Amino acid sequence: MKMHIEFRHLRTIRAIHEAGGLARAADMLNITQSALSHQIKGLEEQAGVELFVRRSKPMRLSAAGMRVLRLAEKVLPEVDALQEEFAGLRDGRSGRLHIAIECHACFEWLLPVLERFRKQFPDVDVDIRPGLAFEALPALQREEVDVVISSDPESLPGIEFTPLFDYAPVFVASGQHPLAQKEWIEAEDFRGETLITYPVERSRLDVFSQLLMPARVEPATIRQVELTAVILMLVGSNRGVAVLPDWVVREVKYSSDYVTRPLTEQGLTRRLYAASRVNDLAKPYMSGLIQLAGDEARRLQAA
Repeated sequence: MKMHIEFRHLRTIRAIHEAGGLARAADMLNITQSALSHQIKGLEEQAGVELFVRRSKPMRLSAAGMRVLRLAEKVLPEVDALQEEFAGLRDGRSGRLHIAIECHACFEWLLPVLERFRKQFPDVDVDIRPGLAFEALPALQREEVDVVISSDPESLPGIEFTPLFDYAPVFVASGQHPLAQKEWIEAEDFRGETLITYPVERSRLDVFSQLLMPARVEPATIRQVELTAVILMLVGSNRGVAVLPDWVVREVKYSSDYVTRPLTEQGLTRRLYAASRVNDLAKPYMSGLIQLAGDEARRLQAA
């Protein structure tokens, strides 16, 4: 005869062992004593052996019963942990948050955000993936990532673009550069310049998508640099000019080594979004991330 041991059987064995009798065990399990006795009888019939030494007080397990107890002590903690994990998933205390970033400079403010997020939601698995290395929004739809940080919203079924904050792409040059004398910078000003950019495609860079491409202006040279600090070092050495988000240049705008100028007389404004699946927006850790991200960005802009 095959045994069909259920989780309730394991909990019963454990409860009787801990309680030392049927009455207390029945109270622990919130069932009647007769129902508990019936359950034990059915389990012993399946096993073909007695699981308890009934003539002892307190009631104790037989050798066969101890074997079942060892199984219960091994399995039930894992089951309980799984139930707790699922409860955390349901109420948004735990989960997965894999973030793709389509904004290269966004690492500047996102890392402090994630440090605070980790303290608020320690049971959420967080990962960051450079979204420029793959198609981030299709990956979001396929549930391969959970959030995409982007300044290019699209109309996609099941995807919501939540505004985080507005920012201004600004021109940065050495204080000795001839363009430092201008109050604002236009597309034509870039024709003879070395433009230092992040190593991403042009359509992902504000200076191209918002200014140079519409005006059909090509810089004299484009130099790609991975790190913001190196871009600023090269600009300060008058090796070229750059266009960076205003939160990136907050530390250099008061230095005599640099000048920052708006792009066009009116200035350009862009908006950064957190794209996520609509069904995930109700999760507390998702709304928590969006709140923290916006708070940090506004703090940097005010600095």
